[in-house]
Amino acid sequence: MTTAPGPDSGASAAQRADVSAWLAVIAGSLGAMMATLDISIVNSALPTIQGEIGASGTEGTWIATSYLVAEIVIIPLSAWLERMLGLRTLLLLSATLFTIFSMICGNADDLMTMIIGRAGQGFTGGALIPTAMTIIATRLPREQQPIGNALFGVTAIVGPVLGPLIGGWLTENISWHYAFLLNLPVGILLVILLLATMPHRSPRWNEFWQADWLGIAGLALGLGGLTIVLEEGQREQWFQSREIVEITIISVLGFGMLFSGQLLARRPVIKLSLLLDRQFGAVALMGLVVGMMLYGTAYVIPQFLAAIADYNALQSGQIVLLSGIPSLILMPLTPMLIKHIDIRIAVSCGLIIMATSCFIDTVLTVDAVGHDFVHSQLLRGVGVILGFLFLNQAAIAAVSPDDAGDAAGLFNAVRNLGGSLALAGIATVQDQRNWLHSRRLEETLSANSGSVQDYIASLSQAMGGHDTAMRMLAATIQRQALVMTYNDIFWMLGVGIIAVIPLVLFLRPLPTGRAVTMH
Repeated sequence: MTTAPGPDSGASAAQRADVSAWLAVIAGSLGAMMATLDISIVNSALPTIQGEIGASGTEGTWIATSYLVAEIVIIPLSAWLERMLGLRTLLLLSATLFTIFSMICGNADDLMTMIIGRAGQGFTGGALIPTAMTIIATRLPREQQPIGNALFGVTAIVGPVLGPLIGGWLTENISWHYAFLLNLPVGILLVILLLATMPHRSPRWNEFWQADWLGIAGLALGLGGLTIVLEEGQREQWFQSREIVEITIISVLGFGMLFSGQLLARRPVIKLSLLLDRQFGAVALMGLVVGMMLYGTAYVIPQFLAAIADYNALQSGQIVLLSGIPSLILMPLTPMLIKHIDIRIAVSCGLIIMATSCFIDTVLTVDAVGHDFVHSQLLRGVGVILGFLFLNQAAIAAVSPDDAGDAAGLFNAVRNLGGSLALAGIATVQDQRNWLHSRRLEETLSANSGSVQDYIASLSQAMGGHDTAMRMLAATIQRQALVMTYNDIFWMLGVGIIAVIPLVLFLRPLPTGRAVTMH
């Protein structure tokens, strides 16, 4: 099947994109950045938000989780919504509603209002991410798509790392409310760009009546339930909790409905058969692992700096942002790299660099501070640029333009699912390994040891009492165990990346300025 423009295409493979097409690509990338930014913008402000709206620590996690659950459900549905409403209408609705829900969050004064606003942000913002890839695939000719993918890739990478910094700065200097209210001018600009650049297409309401409703319901229940289980499982002691068991059953039933829809529906809501293509399947699995590393490190590093180095939200955000610097530096070069470097070499190098950045962070000590992450964060940024941008281009090149929406939805869904898996795995590992390291450290300290007794005696004299000295010793053990636990987490992330490197052998070279024949 030879590539051809999609239904909303404004360019063919034989033409060069005009100004309107490039403004449409910029609009799509801006929307994707706004959506990815809001995934992490509340992370640094979360303690302050919880205090002001009267939410406990457990309740406050839903401020972040509700966004992720809604987003991971809507992303794969974006292709169906685009077919039904048209790309322009879908983007305008998503951008407008996302801005409205952002205003609801910015003015929330209780937990329920905040959760409703965040879930609304997730549902509407999630549609802005894969549709940005669809704009690139349908509005740009094949030879210019690397430039569009570079722009999208940079915004998708920079968004999550900018979030903690912007959220932390606004919280420390103005108010956490502006972490949401800043979406108002961005949303207005996005709507203006979309109105000016995107061609209108009448809705196809027959898509609504002929929709794969079994698959849609299954997708919502399956992915939504799975995300909740991954996010809340460790906190609720996994299957010791009746709620987790019930949600797991609902999730399994949902996936059963989704797979049934693949067989029974005239046109399934999302084409899981794309995963059977060797290139797209390999891209999706590597995207899953890249998502685990991207979201996992963005979560672990601020946690480490807050617990060990006593950094505030703004200071931690500045360290997380370091990984975005290579994105800004390499952005002008990425189209040339995509055109001239074999995808297998680029992705291999990217994954190896990402793994190396994780292994560098496996030797942290209790004296580690922000500058100890500088080299690993910069390397991580280079690795993500090489790996993510080429995988993003391969995801589009592996399918026909008619399937670009489904491919974009699947690719972004598995990347976000990787983030959920990482956060769930980190919570479990942190709990179990911290306990293990604490016990092993305690076993090395014999009460009959002369050196231990001398240490306790000198500590008691300095602290003014034996009980205080013992509490100080326990705190020291806990601190050492926590550092060892974080080292284990970085080691596991590095090993995970190494494990998927052989998948690059399934990738095909990207086309160089010509139409691609799909087999």
